[in-house]
Amino acid sequence: MNMDGIRGRLTPNRNLSELTWLRVGGAADYLFQPADIEDLALFLKQLDPTVPVFPMGVGSNLIVRDGGIRAVVIRLGRGFNSIEVDGDLVTAGAAALDAHVARKAADAGLDLTFLRTIPGAIGGAVRMNAGCYGSYVADVFVSATMVTRDGEICEISADDLSFQYRQTQLPEGAVLVSATLRAGLGDAADLHTRMKQQLETRDKTQPTKDRSAGSTFRNPAGFSSTGQSDDVHDLKAWKVIDDAGMRGASRGGAQMSEKHSNFLINKGGATAADLEGLGEEVRKKVYASSGITLMWEIMRIGEPQSE
Repeated sequence: MNMDGIRGRLTPNRNLSELTWLRVGGAADYLFQPADIEDLALFLKQLDPTVPVFPMGVGSNLIVRDGGIRAVVIRLGRGFNSIEVDGDLVTAGAAALDAHVARKAADAGLDLTFLRTIPGAIGGAVRMNAGCYGSYVADVFVSATMVTRDGEICEISADDLSFQYRQTQLPEGAVLVSATLRAGLGDAADLHTRMKQQLETRDKTQPTKDRSAGSTFRNPAGFSSTGQSDDVHDLKAWKVIDDAGMRGASRGGAQMSEKHSNFLINKGGATAADLEGLGEEVRKKVYASSGITLMWEIMRIGEPQSE
């Protein structure tokens, strides 16, 4: 694949298992790590339009299947992780970690604390309308910059993305490169204290020391936990998984965590097929138990291993 004037790194047949939090998966046909937005735009403009493109963040919410991906995977790095504060606006590169954005905002007395415990980076948070404690990216979103599949740089609004619970309408092959969020005001010390408490609660209730990809399934009720004492649990994913007797269930090296049953973890040596297969088994058992069809929150991409 010859590309004129490209400054980023293009790697053929790149194994993706070491780039995902679950540490599974095969190789991408190519991995491209652009130097900056202009480099990304030039690359996409020159890339054969029939070649699929998959934008990949930090791999925190992703299962790459064992047979790999017949596509060019775009992974944004250091040229895309800036965080700038202007009044009540925070503009973050798509590769900026959610936790870093929450901390830098808090330093400036701006409340994006709900991002602190969300694994991953801002690009994925926008794309999935990430949420926690009853707050969502959609609540604070102002605009974003993306590069289209044909290499055009453009600004998009909330209307363009059509935010819904855990999803947006991003054009096929488009790559989010930055987002601007409007934050509420708060006292910096209070905001940091709140985030510290959120982390302590998370570590008590979630398997943060295990290899996981965050929540496995969307809550059937269609909204995130609020963290409040009056929060109802009837239609939380973990509750219907428990009711189906699948807490701690395992397949190969994959397990539904004993600590939080909506966390799929790699106990060691799991394949992508183990993880996805266990997830599908959970979905069947939950449907048989409650009539509820759980929707995956973890993205699964690529092809299974050929026999």
